[in-house]
Parts: sequence; C-alpha cells; structure tokens
Amino acid sequence: QVQLVESGGGLVQPGGSLRLSCAASGSISSVNGMGWYRQAAGKQRELVAFIIIGGNTNYVDSVKGRFTISRDNAKNTMYLQMNSLKPEDTAVYYCRGWNKATEYWGQGTRVTVSS
Repeated sequence: QVQLVESGGGLVQPGGSLRLSCAASGSISSVNGMGWYRQAAGKQRELVAFIIIGGNTNYVDSVKGRFTISRDNAKNTMYLQMNSLKPEDTAVYYCRGWNKATEYWGQGTRVTVSS
C-alpha cells in the first residue's frame, strides 16, 4: 500500500510560482500513472496533469505552458512546477497514483493565488 503526502502549497501573488511535491511512502517505480488534481471552492475536482510510467505527460488546457509535471522514481516523489500563477488556480491540489486495480490519493495541499 502506497501512501501519498502533498506539500508545497501556500499563498502566492499572481504571476508567482510554486512547486508542489507528492511524496510516496513506497516505491512509485511500478505505479503506472500519477497525476495532480485540484478542487476549487464550490467546484468539482478536476484533473490538472498526469504522467505515465513511460514519461508521457498530459495537461488540462488552462495550465498548458505554465505547469510542468514530473516524477523522480529514485526519490519516490512527483512534482508539479506551477509558474505564472493566476487567481483561478486557487484550489486544493491533490495527487493520485494508480495501477490497473488500485489507486492512491493524498490529503491535499492548498494553493491560494491572491494579491
């Protein structure tokens, strides 16, 4: 069983940057896919970006060119580099990992983009 813990959230001004981390309690080298989701107040949780075991990535249109997802299997950690942050990026960010029949979720980290 893999446990995921997010960190790196906080308050940042518009245009600023943050890097979120998702640390796993066990090896992620065999976890097929990992992704970042976010949930803003009063809205449904949405997929922001994901990375699969071969390294391919995908992003929701609203963050393309601003966010970069990566994973370091040696450190059992996934990252989300967020640049040019906008107020509409404000949300609780969750990481998720999944295999064929299993999924893991973190507890979330809050990101607030405000002046």
